[in-house]
Amino acid sequence: MPRRRKHRNIEWNPLCAVFKPAWIPQRSIETTILWLDEYEALRLADKDGLSMQQWAEKMWISAPTFNRLLQSAHNKIANALVGWNAIKICTE
Repeated sequence: MPRRRKHRNIEWNPLCAVFKPAWIPQRSIETTILWLDEYEALRLADKDGLSMQQWAEKMWISAPTFNRLLQSAHNKIANALVGWNAIKICTE
C-alpha cells in the first residue's frame, strides 16, 4: 500500500485554467495536465527566484521532492509548447 501524500502549501488555487494556441480549437489538440503542486514549484523557482531551501520550506516538502516537481513541470510545459498542446492547470 503506497504512503499517504504529504500536504503541500500552495498559495494560488484556481478552479481550472487552460492555456492553448489561439488559432487551434481546443477539441482538436491534446491537453497536458499540470498539477497544482507542479505549478507552485514552477512559480516559486522561476518567477520568485527563491533559493532551493526557501522553495521547499514554502511548500512544506523536502528539497528533493521539490526538484522532482519542478523537473516534471518543466518537462510537461516544454512538451506542450513544442507539440502545440493545451496546458491545463488542475487541482485534482
